[in-house]
Amino acid sequence: MDVAAALSADARRLEPRLAHLTESRAGGFAYATIALRGERLTDDERAWIRAAEARHDGLSSWQLPLGELGLSLHTRVASLGDEHPLARLLRALAEVAAKPRERTLVMGIVNVTPDSFSDGGLHLAPERAVARGLELVAEGADLLDVGGESTRPNSEPVAEADELARVVPVIRALRAQCTVPISVDTQKAAVASAALDAGAAIVNDVSAGRTDPELLPLVARRGAICVLMHMLGTPRDMQTAPRYERDVVCEVLAFLRERAAVALEAGIAPERLIVDPGIGFGKRLEHNLALLRRTHELRSLGLPVLVGPSRKSFIADLERRMGGETSSDARPDTRVGGTAAAVALAVRGGAAIVRVHDARAMAEAARVAFACASNELDFPLA
Repeated sequence: MDVAAALSADARRLEPRLAHLTESRAGGFAYATIALRGERLTDDERAWIRAAEARHDGLSSWQLPLGELGLSLHTRVASLGDEHPLARLLRALAEVAAKPRERTLVMGIVNVTPDSFSDGGLHLAPERAVARGLELVAEGADLLDVGGESTRPNSEPVAEADELARVVPVIRALRAQCTVPISVDTQKAAVASAALDAGAAIVNDVSAGRTDPELLPLVARRGAICVLMHMLGTPRDMQTAPRYERDVVCEVLAFLRERAAVALEAGIAPERLIVDPGIGFGKRLEHNLALLRRTHELRSLGLPVLVGPSRKSFIADLERRMGGETSSDARPDTRVGGTAAAVALAVRGGAAIVRVHDARAMAEAARVAFACASNELDFPLA
């Protein structure tokens, strides 16, 4: 079958429903991810998928392996005419696909809280939180995530006024003193709005828009980036015997797929969505390990993946099960080695961002893991 001819023949019927077309990489291969607006595929679109020998992932989207179809990209673009919208997208995609992803980004955690599981109270004063953020940037953080409400297991919600008072001065001061993008870790639309006014560019919502129905529409109106995270239950009860009916990775994928669809319906552009499997949020040890082991499967959504394993209790759980030292039970800040291993696994699986407390060590771990996973290093090996 002439794949290029089949693609060009149906492209004009496809173009009105095109939501986005992006490039991603997994396992050393480049993929073009095309997503359509709407719930169901038409017969024409199904025929188009079969003609392209593509793999449909059930998300009204599919992935075309550029390694197999890359030679037909130019033919497809030419057959559509240079100014056709789909032609322009394909041309941009071909240019992006030619450039390997440089590295995984490191997001530094700034907790402006009295009760976060690892560093609660250490940076509650605004000046100390700002100093911590600048220190993380100096250590290699590419982004900062500022939060004023602890979401540790058994934590209670924080009043909106308290959360605003904690995060807004810190974000404003950090924006004035550093250039890295700033994220606000919140479930509340009012807090997100004030944080964006203060200089944040990302809203990181552990509830994926479920706590406050106004949050996703707000993010859409403001043109911010949104992180959608999976959580089973709420912070108050998420670690009370968490259970999955079948496979945890499949269930997390289904949840993120549904929330991404809701975010798109709210008007958030697909290129401004990031997904997070929620390590430690309603997961037992085996659930967390499965998600780290199979991070690459999360990329089937066609969205960047953020993974946050830093200092979490599954590391101490694993130590106990393996008969190792248990001092990390009481001291989360000692879980650096386990965090580095989890970061390396996430990077090998294609994570775009890792969220961490220890920026210097984790940036180094991420660079080594990325170099080992990459097939296109820009320096020779001896």
